[in-house]
This record gives sequence, structure tokens and C-alpha cells, in this order.
Amino acid sequence: MAKPSTAQDSPGSSSNDETERKYRAPALEKGLDVLELLAREGVPLTTSQIASQLGRSVSELFRMVLTLEYRGYIAQSENGEGYELTNHLFTLGMAQAPTRTLLDVALPIMKELAQDVGQSCHLVVASGDQVVVVARIESPRDLGFAVRLGYRRRVIEAASGLLLYGLRSEQERAAWRPALEASDEQGQRMPSFLAEAEQAAAQGYMCRASDFVDGVTDLACPVMGREGPVAALTVPFIQCNPLPCTQEEVLERLKNATSRISSQLGGV
Repeated sequence: MAKPSTAQDSPGSSSNDETERKYRAPALEKGLDVLELLAREGVPLTTSQIASQLGRSVSELFRMVLTLEYRGYIAQSENGEGYELTNHLFTLGMAQAPTRTLLDVALPIMKELAQDVGQSCHLVVASGDQVVVVARIESPRDLGFAVRLGYRRRVIEAASGLLLYGLRSEQERAAWRPALEASDEQGQRMPSFLAEAEQAAAQGYMCRASDFVDGVTDLACPVMGREGPVAALTVPFIQCNPLPCTQEEVLERLKNATSRISSQLGGV
């Protein structure tokens, strides 16, 4: 005779949910929520603002925020108007072997490129719906434009983001698209982003005026690994006198630099 089903083993029971909750770590989840919120917002937030956006009380998060500050994951902003992420998480991520390999290969070539063209350059990788600068070489000249290490921008706002998205497989782009659409809060950037990404992928590089700094033209080429694009190398080209290389010459040397890096990484 079959054993009668019980609430615990019936198909509609919540035993699996209860098991999952048994092994949850609420304090850890609160800390991760704080870190993810600060990364997502990109601006300093006070403890009250953090609590409000996370739907928690200030007293509930007060000790968590202090602990994250003590461990170096967050810090007071320079103007003292709230907390922001430090580069501590970025440093931990950089310790991973694949990233070290990328930097070991890229940095010497980036130094040669900057010296050759008289412009700065920086290397970015994708991180969620953002791109993050993982390496940079400043211009050897007295004047230049440089981006700080760890700087982040939304993928849909960056020339390098267009490349990294456009060169991915259709399956990868489909998996990535929901996060990008969520980051486009007004729904105005995605149509043009998708069109530009197709164009960037077709030509294999990106060249466009910076959306953030007048007088800067972003030149970006992909670094390819065995399974597709792993990074993008960008030269923020500025017109100066005397000009060591024209914009067209810089682009050609940038292509050569990324080709050399890709070759050493086993890419195509």
C-alpha cells in the first residue's frame, strides 16, 4: 500500500526552500547587498540612503557598514557626503590567474604603444553591465589624458563596451542583454547601442568622439582570447602640437598592438 503523502514530501511543499534558507548567511547577504548597491549606483551614499534603498533600517546596517569600512571595502567619499567602493574588490579580482596572464602579456605592449604614439592607453574588461579599467599607461609626453585604474562605466555608454558586446556570440549577447536593458533606465540608449555594436563588430574596431570629454576621440580595438573577446584596448586620442602620430596612424598601431596581445593569449 502506498504511503500517504505529507506536507513535507508533497510536490507543492516548501522543503527545498526551507533547506536553502537553513544554509543562508543573512549577515553576509546584507554586506553583499551594500557592496552591490554602491557598485550599481556609482555615487556616494549615506548609511540612511543605503538603508532606504535596501528596505532595511539604519540600525540594522550600521555595524555592517562600519565593518566594511574597517576591512577596506568601502570608504568615506572625499567630500564626506557618503560611502563609496574602494579598489579592494578590484584588487582581489586582479589576483585571479586569467587576469594576471592578460596583464602580463598586455602591459609591455601597452608601454610600447604609448611611447610610440605619444598618447595614453588603457585596458578594460567587462564586469556585469559595466566595463572596468584594469590597466593603464600614461602618455610619455608632458600633457595627456589618462583614466584612473578601476574606473567603471556602463557598457552601453562606452566605446569599448560596444566592441565587447558586438563581438560576442549571439547566445552570449542574448544572455547579456537583460542586464544592459536594465541599466538603460530611460530606454533611450539601447537601440543606438545595438546598431553601433553591429557596426563595431563588422569593422573590428571603434572610433568615436568621447561622450564625456570634449576634444577626445576614443579609439578601441578588441583583445581576443581562445573563446572570443576578453578585453578592449583604448587610446583616448587628443589633438596636440606637435602631433607624434595622426589619428589614423594611432589606430593602425593600436590594431597591431591588440593583434600581438591576442596572439600571445592564443586568440584570433
